Amino acid sequence: MSPKRGDRAAPPPIEGEYDLRFADSAAAEGWDLLTRHAPTGLRRAYDRIRSTPRATDNQGRQHRLKGKLATADFKGRELERWQYEVTGGGRIWYPVDTQAFTAWITYAGTGDPRETD
Repeated sequence: MSPKRGDRAAPPPIEGEYDLRFADSAAAEGWDLLTRHAPTGLRRAYDRIRSTPRATDNQGRQHRLKGKLATADFKGRELERWQYEVTGGGRIWYPVDTQAFTAWITYAGTGDPRETD
């Protein structure tokens, strides 16, 4: 069965890790596409986001989005929105909910989201 909105992106987190969940079915489908096209890069992204979703030590791959994309209104709250570059074109966008210890995957795919065009 394919993942869908609200589903966990992988096994449950252990203590101190963030939960990764899909914000919608499109994000889940994009994640599935990345599993086929960039499994190693996706695994690195998964491990990194789960352990340190707001890390700033690898700006080439993981960084907070800028300007109007820097925040996302998610479930009635304004959250910081981050990006992980899985491949040269593949991206994961995720608002970070520090209260719920959850990174909500709002976009996953092999290309840039349309908002950046």
